Amino acid sequence: RETQNGSDYLQADETRIQVLKEDGKKAQSDKWMWVTRGGPPGKPSVLFEYDPSRGGQVPVRLLDDFQGILQADGYSGYGQVCRENKLTRIGCWDHARRKFVDASRAAPAKGKKGPPSKADVALSHIRKLYAVEKAANELSDAERYRVRQEKSLPLLNAFKAWLEKNASKVLKGSLTRKAMDYTLSQWDTLVGYCERGDLQISNVLAENAIRPFAVGRMAWLFADTTQGANASATCYSLIETAKANNLEPSAYIHHVLKHIAEADTLEKLETLLPWNAELPASKKVAQYD
Repeated sequence: RETQNGSDYLQADETRIQVLKEDGKKAQSDKWMWVTRGGPPGKPSVLFEYDPSRGGQVPVRLLDDFQGILQADGYSGYGQVCRENKLTRIGCWDHARRKFVDASRAAPAKGKKGPPSKADVALSHIRKLYAVEKAANELSDAERYRVRQEKSLPLLNAFKAWLEKNASKVLKGSLTRKAMDYTLSQWDTLVGYCERGDLQISNVLAENAIRPFAVGRMAWLFADTTQGANASATCYSLIETAKANNLEPSAYIHHVLKHIAEADTLEKLETLLPWNAELPASKKVAQYD
């Protein structure tokens, strides 16, 4: 975690986990698996951490010595660490887009000649932002920054003007109005990705890293004890960090198990970290896109 927190850009996310035997908690109550994704150039890491709480004190603990840019969705639990560490917070367009997708799906079906719904219009604005990112995907960070300044910012300004003009025309409490209000309330963080070329438009790296855990949870359902939840966090950290470094996970785990008994100093342990492991990089590591 020291290496990860030494970078200047992290993504964070959290998901539910059921732990049956947690002191002071009912078996059916929600506990949480937190994930942070980032690291210095050439040393990406994905760290899972179990905590029974979703409170703001958890990211304060995890990001104790982190200074830089934190990307997350609109969850208020990240506010405390951003204030205390004076972090720059940027938002997630995937999260905002999902709210409009839900609103579009819930809207009454219209004929082919009918006007598009407000949710569909919003999605058309967001699609233009993602089209810019797709076109700039192979560019350098400096070139991507220039493209965002020239193309993304005008699109963002047009979208914000449309939201401000139309939000009051939509019924309060509807899914579309909630999506519009959320986007406007998060606007300052949502436009933050345009400030640098290396930043992501969304929290996609953290969400992709946490997705195998969410998929696996449907099979194994719960952890019995805190110790089991912590063990899961360790396993997922190793596997997802190996993938982030383009290593085949099973080959990396085999490498660690083969050499860890000989690692009797800190220096030897550090040679087992994924970015130091002497293993061939794999171009076919399974990732969630």
